[in-house]
Amino acid sequence: MARLIQNPGSALGEAIGANMEAALNLCLDEVAGDNECHFICKGPKNRKTGKHKKLLLYDEFATAYNIDSVIANDSIQPLILFECKYIRYKKHNRDKGSWVCHTHSALRKRYAFIRSSIAVLAGNWSESSQLMMTSHRINLFLISFDNLCELLSGHNIDFRWGEKERKKATRAWTQYNRLSQTTKLDIGLQMIQSVKEPLTNLIEGILNPQEPRELDHVTIELLTSQGETLRYSFEDIDGAMDLLRSLDVEVMFEDYEKIRLTDPPPMLDT
Repeated sequence: MARLIQNPGSALGEAIGANMEAALNLCLDEVAGDNECHFICKGPKNRKTGKHKKLLLYDEFATAYNIDSVIANDSIQPLILFECKYIRYKKHNRDKGSWVCHTHSALRKRYAFIRSSIAVLAGNWSESSQLMMTSHRINLFLISFDNLCELLSGHNIDFRWGEKERKKATRAWTQYNRLSQTTKLDIGLQMIQSVKEPLTNLIEGILNPQEPRELDHVTIELLTSQGETLRYSFEDIDGAMDLLRSLDVEVMFEDYEKIRLTDPPPMLDT
């Protein structure tokens, strides 16, 4: 019997997201073990309650961030950051997407051993939100809302309703609660089925000890006394050294691209 709740639609969304995360954790734990690494999705146990604390990582300013999970090496240094997010309405795209971008960028500045950020996203994610995350070097794996609806319909759950259609959401929540725990976990496993193989392949490539470590590019960020920021990127050290040897901030600032509020957005490679 479904418990009485204020928002059945939100409760079902949280449950579906939890199913997906549980299935994803099983997959990540297996691939981490196969590559002699550790999968971590919980913090240490609370001595009083015996329950695990949240998994918290800290940036260089001691700000704590609750991360869904990480894969770490034998020294417990994080190598890959993971997020597992489900959203139903696109109006939440910016908030959740921005949080992932900011959090992972901040943590990578402190933990030098992080090699990759990965987000498994289910539901309605806009192209602009996806682009925002990929621009922050986050690898995305998408599970569409339509596929999710089709999967749940196989369990007699109508997952298509409007934001104010409480009766339909309540019926869906009631039907979901009739399912066994095994079936609920199976829903999560089916959700990630389409991304499991490419996700595993990516992780194995990232963790491959035979992969040589080479310099990819050099980025120089210059901060002026007036608060301006100049950024330069080079393919090799020689280009960066040439810039530093001829450093003249006044000249560089005058030559730097001056972008106005009314200028069009940048053209991106496709």
